Amino acid sequence: MTGTGKAVLSGGCQCGAIRYALSAPPLRTALCHCRMCQKATGGPFASMAEIAKDSFAWTRGKPASFRSSSIAERDFCKDCGTPLGYRLLEGDSIEIMTGTFDRPDRVVPTLQYGTEARLGWTGTIANLPSKTTLQNYGPDRLAQVFSYQQPDHD
Repeated sequence: MTGTGKAVLSGGCQCGAIRYALSAPPLRTALCHCRMCQKATGGPFASMAEIAKDSFAWTRGKPASFRSSSIAERDFCKDCGTPLGYRLLEGDSIEIMTGTFDRPDRVVPTLQYGTEARLGWTGTIANLPSKTTLQNYGPDRLAQVFSYQQPDHD
């Protein structure tokens, strides 16, 4: 999708029914702690990359949407339920959930919104004891786990 026809970034839902690509880097990436984003993601905050609409394309399938307020809709996969994005009804950009990118490490948040609803414990997450998936399940149990998710590529 760039001048060479290659996408800058791509991503999609868990089941692979919905895929997207960006022809330019995101304008910004932010965390939103507002109550609507908490409920829309089922988490303590949303992490979203804002992308100019003319740099964004759905490349497989079309998401379903929910009008979450008088000014915005939220896109999601109707098959697997993955939250995909947030769009102002009148706007030139779309915000895509960073966890849906094939390479979420390339979309790093640089600011926060909705901090009036930020949960107090989110600032201490990095200090919590942690385990890798292998440490959590152990090698024998992990060897029995098979993912049905779409791989992080087309």
